Amino acid sequence: MNLSYPLPLTHSWPIYEAPLRLPLGHLIASISEPESPPDIDVMFQMQGVGIWQCDLQRGDRLSWTAPVRALFGIGPDEPLQALTRSLAVSLYTPDSRREMEELRAHAIRHRRGFTLDARIRRADGEHRWMRLCAMPVVQGRKVVRLVGTKQDVTARYD
Repeated sequence: MNLSYPLPLTHSWPIYEAPLRLPLGHLIASISEPESPPDIDVMFQMQGVGIWQCDLQRGDRLSWTAPVRALFGIGPDEPLQALTRSLAVSLYTPDSRREMEELRAHAIRHRRGFTLDARIRRADGEHRWMRLCAMPVVQGRKVVRLVGTKQDVTARYD
């Protein structure tokens, strides 16, 4: 892999579905359940961090909190059905899309997480830099979901 980003990639351990330990269980619950714990959402939103999930068992169905939607330029009133993985992937610039897809495949195959700074082109055409952190959620020995955070880090690159 030929990386062109100034920050190195990091890898993390997988999350095992049960039992979830530490407050990470609340993080996952905050995007899995309609009523997310407000303290977790507020804490992340104050840091400019959004939470996301991709359910691999349900056709790569995405769940995004408000900060992720805002980062991608997708309004809060946009129907949830409009948030498809193909739409999200289309908003990555070609180099970032390639790097993200390679790391995603590696994460699923080897049950390892990753961090990547990726460039996106929002729905309104504006370019942004995003820090993508992804962790696999494992049931048995199979990755069933990817979860993580997305944060606007454009200021670090301007």
